[in-house]
Amino acid sequence: MGTSDKSKQFDSKRWGESVKKLWGGRFSKQPEDWVDEFGASIPFDQQLASQDIKGSLAHAKMLFQCGIIEKSSYENIKNGLIDLQRQEHAGELHYSAEYEDIHLNLEKLLTDKIGADGGKIHTARSRNDQVATDFHLFVKEETIQIIEHVEELQKSLLTLAEKHIQTILPGYTHLQRAQPVSLAHHLLAYFWMLERDKERLTDSLKRTDIMPLGAGALAGTTFPIDRMMTMEELGFSKKYLNSLDAVSDRDFAIECCSIASILMMHLSRFCEELILWSSEEFAFIEISDSFTTGSSMMPQKKNPDMAELVRGKTGRVYGSLVSLITLMKGLPLAYNKDMQEDKEPVFDTVKTVKGCLSIMTGMVNELKVNEERMQEAVNKDFSNATELADYLAKKGVPFREAHELVGQIVLHCIHNGCFLLDVSLDEYKQWCSLIENDLFKVLSPKHAVERRNSEGGTGFQAVRNQLEAAQSLLAISSI
Repeated sequence: MGTSDKSKQFDSKRWGESVKKLWGGRFSKQPEDWVDEFGASIPFDQQLASQDIKGSLAHAKMLFQCGIIEKSSYENIKNGLIDLQRQEHAGELHYSAEYEDIHLNLEKLLTDKIGADGGKIHTARSRNDQVATDFHLFVKEETIQIIEHVEELQKSLLTLAEKHIQTILPGYTHLQRAQPVSLAHHLLAYFWMLERDKERLTDSLKRTDIMPLGAGALAGTTFPIDRMMTMEELGFSKKYLNSLDAVSDRDFAIECCSIASILMMHLSRFCEELILWSSEEFAFIEISDSFTTGSSMMPQKKNPDMAELVRGKTGRVYGSLVSLITLMKGLPLAYNKDMQEDKEPVFDTVKTVKGCLSIMTGMVNELKVNEERMQEAVNKDFSNATELADYLAKKGVPFREAHELVGQIVLHCIHNGCFLLDVSLDEYKQWCSLIENDLFKVLSPKHAVERRNSEGGTGFQAVRNQLEAAQSLLAISSI
C-alpha cells in the first residue's frame, strides 16, 4: 500500500499530550507536539508496516524457541501480530506521531491488543536492527518487482522488433544521419541496456539479502538468541557478521538508487528518441492517444507527455541517489538520527521506476510505426555513402582514397540537389573507372542493411540471431 493510501491513517493528535514515550524512563519532560511531529518518521515509514510485522513474527518465534519468552507469551504475541497483519492489509491501522515511527506504533498497537506480553516483543532487539531489517526486506521485495517490470518492457520490445526486422530507418551519430539500420536492431539496443540493468538489479540482491536482526543497537545482545533461525524464518540468504556494520549499513539502499538511476537514464534516452520520432519533422512513429495529451489552446497538438514525464522523472531519481549518498557520507558508526532520512528517497525511487516502466511498456505495446516514412528517409539521404566507399575499397582502391573520393561525390550531389542513387553510371565512371552497374544494388538501403551480417550487426540474419539470443535469455529468467 502506497503513501497516499496510508497517509489517511496518520493522526498526529490521536494519543494526546499525556502519552508516555516507550523509551521515556530517562526523561522528565515530554516534547511539545510540534517537536514530536518534526522528529517523527511515521508519516512515511508506515510503508514498512508489513515488513515490520513479518520481522516481529520471526523474532518472537525465535525468542520462544530459544527459551527467552514462554509459550503462552509467544502465542499471545503471534496471534496479536497476525491480527495486526490482517488490519494492515485491510488499511485499518491508525498511527500517531507521538510514537514516532512504525516500530513503536506497532508495539503500542500490539500492547493495546494483547496486554503486557506486547512489551516482550522487543526483548533482545533494538529499533536500530529492527529498522535495518525492515528496510532490507523492503528493498529486496521492491528490487524483485522492478526486475519483473523490466522483463515486461523487454518482452514488449521483442514483440515490436520481431515485426520490424526488415523495416529500415536512418541510424544516427551526432544526431546526423549515418547509416541505414533495421528498426528491430535499433529497438534491441534498448533490450540489451535493460538486460544489463536487470543483471545489476539481480546482482544487488546479494548485498540486500543480508539480515541485520540480532545486532541490537550496535553491540549485539546478552540474550541467547539464534540469528540463523531468524535468518531462515525471514528468508534471508546471509546475516551480517559485525553488529556495527549491520545497523549502520545503507550501501544496499544507495545501490538500489544507483541502479535505478542508470535504468532511468536508459528509459530517458529511449523517450528522447520516441519524442523526436513522433514529431512532424521525423514522423517515424505515432504514440498512442493513451499516452499523449492535447493543448488547451492549440487544437491540432498531440503532445508526447508520458514520454516527456519519464524523461523528467529521471532527474527525480538522480536526486534521490544524490540525497542518500550525501546523507551517509559523514556519519560515524553506528546509527545516527540522520539515517531516518534514508527511506523517503528509496520509497520515491521504487515507486517512480515501477511507474515509468509500466508507462514505457504500454507505449511500446501501442506504438504505430510509419514504415513508409522511414523508407522515404533512407532513400533521400547520404546514409549509403559508406557503401560506396566499401565498394571502391573492394575494387582495390585504398580505403582512405575511397573515403576522399566519396566525400567529393557527396559534395557534388549536394551542390546539384541529388543523392547517390540519382547519379548516372557515366558520371560515376568519370570519378572512377572501376565503378560498374552493380553499384546501384550496393547503394540500395535494403541491400546496405542486409549485407551487414557480422555478429551484432544490423543485417537481417544477424538481427534474427540477436532476437533468438534475447528470447532465450528471457525464457531462462522467467523460469
